[in-house]
Amino acid sequence: MSGNILRTPADIGALIKDRRNALGLDQAALAARVGVSRLWINQVERGKPGASLGLVLRTLLALDIELTADGRRQESGPAVPSDIDAIIEAARTPRGA
Repeated sequence: MSGNILRTPADIGALIKDRRNALGLDQAALAARVGVSRLWINQVERGKPGASLGLVLRTLLALDIELTADGRRQESGPAVPSDIDAIIEAARTPRGA
């Protein structure tokens, strides 16, 4: 499941459903782990847009899914160094050297 790009509530719901199935859990068992109703799990898996963020995060934790964030990558143009020392050094180095 590594590397999934999640852009919509439906994407998150599909991730939750896939992981739940991979762990051999039914909706009722996952609901008991999270402390919500089976209906809530069903709605989240179908991409309910108004689901509580706190409960979604608790669901991901119950499924041992780590949530990470990564900035959007630019598709064009040179990579810009994020290290201030590298930026200063690049500015000091004469072009063509």
